[in-house]
Amino acid sequence: MDKLQGKIALVTGGNSGIGLATAKRFVKEGAYVFITGRREPELAAAVKEIGKNVTGVAGDVSNLADLDRLFAQIKQEKGRLDIVFANAGTAKYARFGTITEALYDSIFDVNVKGLLFTVQKALPLLPDGASIILNASIVASKGLSSNSVYSATKAAVRSFARTWTTDLKDRRIRVNAVSPGSTETPGLDQLLGSSETGKERLKMIPNLVPLGRMGTADEIAKAVLFLASDDSSYITGTELFVDGGFAQV
Repeated sequence: MDKLQGKIALVTGGNSGIGLATAKRFVKEGAYVFITGRREPELAAAVKEIGKNVTGVAGDVSNLADLDRLFAQIKQEKGRLDIVFANAGTAKYARFGTITEALYDSIFDVNVKGLLFTVQKALPLLPDGASIILNASIVASKGLSSNSVYSATKAAVRSFARTWTTDLKDRRIRVNAVSPGSTETPGLDQLLGSSETGKERLKMIPNLVPLGRMGTADEIAKAVLFLASDDSSYITGTELFVDGGFAQV
């Protein structure tokens, strides 16, 4: 307990799934957390579920005006940020040969543009020694069918963890990526149920994952907590796989 006592944290996409589970973990460990989400009813429900030491700020990470408003509010209310978990993301299946410009833009705008500007705009609020965690994915390391655009965005996220580690080393700001495997979240449930590709992949998970099951959002949250806390004080630029062994064997 109290691994994050007195810390101020931001979790983007904190209204459900991995983001919500992580926000809960952060608050339980003593942090004050700002969470974001595009859907105000879900955001309000998440704030109520977390219960204390939390502020919800509605907004879209791919909208730079929304990000400016978010960081202005954090600066006004708390004056700094010790932890950023850039978690907000989106995924859609599309077979190569059927990819549209609209699909490409919708995924890259959130997963790459949104994440990049979330972290860049947070920099003035981060003290030396802060921790940044990026939500990547095992898809950046696996050649899964119909996943080329989404996988490319997550490969970019993994690359950001490396380059930003170098860019921020003089400030001792640690930048790490967490790479979940298939995880039980509302977003993944919706994705897997949205196409035949997803339904087939769901059937295959027990046979493909060495641990024989999907992960839970709280299992990912525990890994993010580790990267956010001083328990990982000598870890930066790395990718922590939380995937039941899927990308490892």
